[in-house]
Amino acid sequence: MVLQWLSYACISFGLFLWLWGTWPLVGRRSPLFKLHYLSIADTLGSMAIMLGVLLRIPREWPLLLLAVIFLALWNTILGYVLAYCSQGEDSDG
Repeated sequence: MVLQWLSYACISFGLFLWLWGTWPLVGRRSPLFKLHYLSIADTLGSMAIMLGVLLRIPREWPLLLLAVIFLALWNTILGYVLAYCSQGEDSDG
């Protein structure tokens, strides 16, 4: 019973982070700031949801752990790619 409520709390917190990360998209900040904020909230929200699912289906822990690891790696690499692509070209050439 306690694990079920903890699972619901993790899933609800993950959904909250998804919505919270979406809110800055309507602001006047730079697009890179918006993407950075959104990707952090989305990653943490997705991990919280995965933890909630893990508490509900503990026999699937290898698959869910693999999903969390790849989620963290993918979003980190995507952040570096976005930062690299946002840099202006040098005018030395």
